[in-house]
Amino acid sequence: MNRFSKQSGSSSEKLTKRHYRIGEVSAIADVPASVLRFWETEFKKLKPRRTSSGQRLYRKKDVETVLVIKHLLYQRKFTIPGARQYLKMTTGKKKGRPNSALTEVITELEMVREMLKKPV
Repeated sequence: MNRFSKQSGSSSEKLTKRHYRIGEVSAIADVPASVLRFWETEFKKLKPRRTSSGQRLYRKKDVETVLVIKHLLYQRKFTIPGARQYLKMTTGKKKGRPNSALTEVITELEMVREMLKKPV
């Protein structure tokens, strides 16, 4: 598991199930189900499977992605486009993947640039 997984109080248990419904993921991540549905539209990496009746089934990696997105947006104060770019840069193919420390520096600098663009 990565360093972002399992950060909220209700998510201190390990992810042991194969699939989680949206209500369970909502409780694990401590965000409303509507936020999870919105994030699905904003982040291509977040694609839960659907049952024949249309219910979302999140895999372990989907739940971990939700926790990373929550960390980026709520703790690190990324914008949605910034978080999208960060995820794109840190989850690329191993061959062309930038060094994670370099990626973090680049992301931080981009955030500073965005803050400087805003009027005071």
